[in-house]
Amino acid sequence: MPIIELQRRMRQLGEIRIGRVIDTGKISQKTGKPILRPEKLNRFRLTSASKPLLEEVAALYGGTVQAWTPANGGPAEWEVFTDADRLPVLVPPREPVTQWYEQYKGSKCVRRCDGVTEQKSDQACLCDPDKRVCQITTRLNVMLRDVPGLGVWLLTSHGFYAAVELPEVAQFLASTRGYVDAWLAMEEKQVVRETGEVARFMVPKLDVAVTPAQLLAGEGTSTGSAIAAADRRAVEGNEQAAIEAPRPAGGEPTAEDFLVRARAATTFAQFKVIWDEAGAAGISPTPAESEEMTAIGKRLKAAEPTPQPSPAPSADADAVWQQIVAAWPGTTSELNVAFAQTMGGLAPESATSADLSTFLAKLRAGELTESVSA
Repeated sequence: MPIIELQRRMRQLGEIRIGRVIDTGKISQKTGKPILRPEKLNRFRLTSASKPLLEEVAALYGGTVQAWTPANGGPAEWEVFTDADRLPVLVPPREPVTQWYEQYKGSKCVRRCDGVTEQKSDQACLCDPDKRVCQITTRLNVMLRDVPGLGVWLLTSHGFYAAVELPEVAQFLASTRGYVDAWLAMEEKQVVRETGEVARFMVPKLDVAVTPAQLLAGEGTSTGSAIAAADRRAVEGNEQAAIEAPRPAGGEPTAEDFLVRARAATTFAQFKVIWDEAGAAGISPTPAESEEMTAIGKRLKAAEPTPQPSPAPSADADAVWQQIVAAWPGTTSELNVAFAQTMGGLAPESATSADLSTFLAKLRAGELTESVSA
């Protein structure tokens, strides 16, 4: 009889990330180590121990594969900063999401709690519920639909909105009992602070191109009819499923059928799906049809917005962060937790200079002492 626990696990191929750690160029007088600062991204960044796998990712979603060493001192891997803020994925039918309160010392997890029981010590939760030392951690496992390899890619988020929104969606998709076609996307959230300042940060989300009723009926899953559009490289912009045209009764699609769909496309990604399908079907268009099809593709390609690079942190923000790191008595992971607790769930990488200054003032005033020692 197979071992159920081992039978039900899929290997992890890599991680999907929405941020990175950057070197501020300063050295901590306390530790002698470089002062690092988290930075948010507006495009997905993928990391893996497999360079060939990331080269496949780069071919699909853009970017250049480069060597990467984790800031926590983990083993050297590879990374690629893609051009995509939407990735076509498959949501697995078994436990796509897990959530814990966790505390790390370097790369080692020293606490993992469900809010009632701390798992490592098998004791009652060790944190003050109002001032937790542990950081909420949401992990989502998905398969990248068009990337070779049988395994999952892990996305980890410590944000409040991801914690309350992502699990419900993922669990609903998993309840359909099949691998569900979906989009993993980024969504910008805006929160107005008490000072009136607007904080902006990116939140991962899952989208599908079918209704809940269709999902429960098996559509859009590996056990029902597949979502016909949104294929291959359709990851740029906010495209939805590529336009489907009715197939002629009793026959194969014609060049005119594909041309009708192309005329209805609103993004180059949709057009590319239609173009590839026409090529795979061996369609032989007339010169006039070929000319119109080419013109449509050029028009949609020219209308695409130019991807904007992630904004660089301001010098003021870096300077304030360096002061925070110098004044902080604990570890970086504890600092990130304390910052989120103090600033209403805001992550350091999403903070403005004013947010960082507010936190620094509270730190210097001794208002965080109880949180640090909890």
